[in-house]
Amino acid sequence: MLAALRLLNLLTLLAWPLLVWLALTQPRWQGLFWLLALLFGLRWQVLRRQHNALSHVMGWLALAGALLCISSQLLRSQHLLLWYPLAVNLAMLLVFGSSLWSAMPLVERIARLREPHLPLAAVRYTRRVTQLWCLFFIGNGSMALVTCLLGDLRLWTLWNGAISYLLIGTLMAGEWLVRQRVRRKA
Repeated sequence: MLAALRLLNLLTLLAWPLLVWLALTQPRWQGLFWLLALLFGLRWQVLRRQHNALSHVMGWLALAGALLCISSQLLRSQHLLLWYPLAVNLAMLLVFGSSLWSAMPLVERIARLREPHLPLAAVRYTRRVTQLWCLFFIGNGSMALVTCLLGDLRLWTLWNGAISYLLIGTLMAGEWLVRQRVRRKA
């Protein structure tokens, strides 16, 4: 049951821009936000029981998603729903950025799960990758903000539902290719 809920939540998060677009352009789909609020609430319940920083942040994002769904329905202001991608980018910037002030940046922590004894060059590399992700979240969050302020639903859906996902995938693939090249040189 928990695995099914996690999968459903992942699909909900990935489909958020499309679901928002659908519900805002098709009045008969507006009830979908009550279901989304429920899914976000269930996600929050699951995540608050986990005791790590990323789960804590993701839990707050789930709660924010639920509150945006509920408040947009109660206040009849669907524009509130557009702000969720900005909240996600800000939260991820905080997670990645704050880890730069710790002894071990987030990307290094992730790398050490697979390779506990990283060489010094790899430690420096993971710090740079963490900084790169911070820059990405600043840029992507800025564009999410611009699309919210413009209020153009097609532009918002295009950026937050397609372009940002393509950029994330490109950054992940590019970083993986660079990492492979760096490993071969070492």
